[in-house]
Amino acid sequence: MEANGASKHHSSIIVPSVQEMVKEKLIKKVPQRYVRSDLDKAEIACEFGLKAEIPVIDMSRLCSSTTMDSEIEKLDLACKEWGFFQLVNHGVDSGFLDKFKSQIQDFFNLPMEEKKKLWQKPGDIEGFGQAFVVSEEQKLDWADMFHLTVLPARFRKPHVFPKIPLPLRDTLETYSAELKSIAKILFAKMAVALKINPEEMEKLFDDDLGQIMRMNYYPPCPEPDQVIGLTSHSDSTGVTILLQVNEVEGLQIKKKGKWVSVKPLPNAFVVNVGDMIEIVTNGTYRSIEHRGVVNSEKERISIGAFHNIGTGKEVGPLRSLVERHKASFFRSMTTDEYFKGLFSRELGGKAYLDVMRI
Repeated sequence: MEANGASKHHSSIIVPSVQEMVKEKLIKKVPQRYVRSDLDKAEIACEFGLKAEIPVIDMSRLCSSTTMDSEIEKLDLACKEWGFFQLVNHGVDSGFLDKFKSQIQDFFNLPMEEKKKLWQKPGDIEGFGQAFVVSEEQKLDWADMFHLTVLPARFRKPHVFPKIPLPLRDTLETYSAELKSIAKILFAKMAVALKINPEEMEKLFDDDLGQIMRMNYYPPCPEPDQVIGLTSHSDSTGVTILLQVNEVEGLQIKKKGKWVSVKPLPNAFVVNVGDMIEIVTNGTYRSIEHRGVVNSEKERISIGAFHNIGTGKEVGPLRSLVERHKASFFRSMTTDEYFKGLFSRELGGKAYLDVMRI
């Protein structure tokens, strides 16, 4: 999951489509390359009465002068304690979201010869395929994805974005603009919650912020407990805004060493804090490990939008927070260096954030 300019450092090894494999019904057993013996079998929280619900933040309350203070407190708590929240009353029309969801489903249902035109090219991560595959021995996720840079527009790949079929391409454009403004509001409200000068945050996440979209398709699996849809990781980015495309659950977050299943509210966005925000807030807000699990009955589809510090800027703790904490807990580097380091590794846990720690 990356930022502007990140894909120039990153290539993922081209792998077969899991969707095709499942579609052809050739498999009763999971191919060895997808079998994960190392899966974290940590208990699922709800099995022993710890039915944890992630916080819900109401965007209209966040933006109203009468209710803003109490909602900002809730946002602050969500970012400190959970690193995840569901965003409701976000102002994106539900009819529009329904249209977008059905277009994404159609996109994954395109015939393979159409998808091949949009497949990843060697040395590039954009298009259909998988990310973070750095060796032929590496275990693979039980998923296909479609990955593209959306903002700033000058970073769009000419062989990807313009080739996305209409009307999905236009719908993506509108969706992208809506989410960019939501992300900018969230960054601004975080600054208020942290009691820092909002300009410090705005400088990092300005109009030139990076936005990457990643559509995820998790096919049903004959042996779901042998595989993982998405390896456990924390997002390397600023803020991720996820839309659940169909009603199938699968997102789990790690809370106090247990996996908690997230049950998305209808038309809510699931928002999470990424490593960049943990670094920028000098550890006050925390990115959280999460993963995608699959089932044997039905596919799951989602789309994540990752919002990043713009290219050519510094990723590092804000000066005012370093002064307040009397220490800097992370080193600073340019966004280019940050993503170059990130994409030279496999995805896994919060390992990359540990590299940034002082």
